Amino acid sequence: MNLRHIEIFHAVYVNGSVSAAARALNVSQPSVSKTLRHAEGQLGLELFQRTGGRLVPTEDAHALFSGVAEIQERVRALREVGRNLRLGAGTSLRVSALPSLALGPLPAAVARFLGRRPEVHFDLQTIHHDDLLRKLYERETDLAIASEVPLGAPLGSAWLGEGELVVLYREADMPDAPPRIELAQLAGRPFISLAASGPIGRAFTTELDRLGVELDEVASARTFYIAAALVRAGVGCTVVDGFTAEASLAPGLSMRPLKPSLTYDVHAVHLLDRPPSALAGEFLTTLSDVIEGR
Repeated sequence: MNLRHIEIFHAVYVNGSVSAAARALNVSQPSVSKTLRHAEGQLGLELFQRTGGRLVPTEDAHALFSGVAEIQERVRALREVGRNLRLGAGTSLRVSALPSLALGPLPAAVARFLGRRPEVHFDLQTIHHDDLLRKLYERETDLAIASEVPLGAPLGSAWLGEGELVVLYREADMPDAPPRIELAQLAGRPFISLAASGPIGRAFTTELDRLGVELDEVASARTFYIAAALVRAGVGCTVVDGFTAEASLAPGLSMRPLKPSLTYDVHAVHLLDRPPSALAGEFLTTLSDVIEGR
């Protein structure tokens, strides 16, 4: 089978009919039918049976499809490379990041990088930890910026820096807050929990258990930015990452690091078979500098 045979077979298999495949490929129905017959002739196999106006794949077609789908994905990726080359000699970067990083260090790093490399085009999006693998596998992003590298997956990573958890609170509620706040000092105060917010939330819960501290949880939030909004609304105090806290500061709000400090790592994650390009590596150096305050 040549690439045209593969493209036609894939389109018919996925769309279920010659007419639908023709529309998907923007070609004529006779062209699809002719190419499909030619592919079957070369293989010596019947790939589809006509049933009720639809083409039903044979067992041979099912067996063939998995390999064909992989080839189609590689062709699609090659076309994407060509598109990026046309746009600017491979100067397109697709980066996803956790919301706390995507709305803090990432924009600052992009601005700094574009100051040196104005020809680069960025495609940016937020990503939640549970969705990280899917985004990478489905080629929706080249790099994912996260606080934890999923285990047991064919991934590579680069350490970018360290973040720290802080208490975000209204100054009116804690007018005499010390430079660093112990978690025990939050006991008895209305608290907004982030236990279900991913690896950082789990790390915070583990620290509470270690210290034997119980907090008065009046609300729970799935994202740090919701928790910060609840603090601004006067619901209570919370513990979030320092990037979110800095981005959320407003008149009447303050932040303090914990005592003892509670930190977490920030990683750039990629598929093992798609390591960062030289351009991506250059950008990750800039992002690391921003995260580390350099």
